[in-house]
Amino acid sequence: MANYRGAVVKAFPNVSVIDLTTILQSVNDILTKVSFIIQFMAIFSLLTGLIVLISSLTLSKYQRLKESILLRTIGASRAQIIKINATEYTFLGVLSALTGVGIALIASFILTKVQLKLDFDISWWIVTSILFGLVLITVIIGMFNSRDVVSNPPLEVLRKENG
Repeated sequence: MANYRGAVVKAFPNVSVIDLTTILQSVNDILTKVSFIIQFMAIFSLLTGLIVLISSLTLSKYQRLKESILLRTIGASRAQIIKINATEYTFLGVLSALTGVGIALIASFILTKVQLKLDFDISWWIVTSILFGLVLITVIIGMFNSRDVVSNPPLEVLRKENG
């Protein structure tokens, strides 16, 4: 290949020879690194969001604890409290997941179309699985936090929380 380029330059001195293979490899290396950085930031953001979700549910545990104790005191059954808590955590998970994924989709669309001027192509099954996963994680963490209220008598839970 080098002999051919040399012959072309000798025969046509006003023609510039550019090795496109090297340029394409360099561009591919840069895009691979940028893709890795974007994936790393996405995973980091998801983990940070999960930590915020866990801390938010833990902080609101005491409010839900008092509500559940009140419901148990006025005669709500264990199954009713579980349904109420599951419904509340499901709605909380749906709202937070839709908000987070919606903001991510809008930001991705703007970055792809406006900044990079590329076609916006998305795998909807991944987005849907992330939505369901976030809702499931929210319900699991919420139900885990409220297990004391459901399994113990109200007075025992109050003594344990205050003592």
